[in-house]
Amino acid sequence: MFKFWGSQDQQPQDISTQSWYPPSVVSSPNSSRPSTPGSSSSSSFNLPSHISPAEAAGIIALLKDKSVDELRKLLSDKEAYQQFLFSLDQVKIQNNIRDELRKETLQLARENLEKEPRIMELRNQCRIIRTTELAAAQEKLNELERQKEEIMRFYSPASLLQRLQEAMNKTEEESENLHRQLLDREIDMGAFVQKYKKLRTTYHRRALINIAAKTSSAV
Repeated sequence: MFKFWGSQDQQPQDISTQSWYPPSVVSSPNSSRPSTPGSSSSSSFNLPSHISPAEAAGIIALLKDKSVDELRKLLSDKEAYQQFLFSLDQVKIQNNIRDELRKETLQLARENLEKEPRIMELRNQCRIIRTTELAAAQEKLNELERQKEEIMRFYSPASLLQRLQEAMNKTEEESENLHRQLLDREIDMGAFVQKYKKLRTTYHRRALINIAAKTSSAV
């Protein structure tokens, strides 16, 4: 977090540079005892670049009243260094933010776990819909498609012409039967003429429609 340079008038005790210290707190091999903030001509605090001047001033204010032994202890004693580090307002703020984020994350996780039964229920409902309601709807759709194809075939030009020809044949057959009844004296002339005229009129009307339909389809 910080490191000190002092004057050359006093040699420090041998201090091991344990790996748990940030690089900024490991003193250089030529460093001597930490100096006080007042001796700016022979020493200075080298603080990380991301620390604002106000934060740096606050840290310096906490260090300026410490003795040389206390400053050496910060550099050599891991527990003392951590106690000092965690006492800084900046560290406390970061720890508070971390704790709040952790609480919020745990709360979200608990809420998600509480919603898990509802999620499973919705999944089961979707599965039921796919296997039952959707299957029934698909079957109904297939039936409608089949009916549509039948209707299209029934009202197709070829089907209409075929049914028209069948109706003409039926009228022709009825005319012949009526004529045979007349020959067999099963019907009098007046009734024969009336029925025969009606049948022939129907036959010729259908024949004209048949001819017109075939002509239109051929164009």
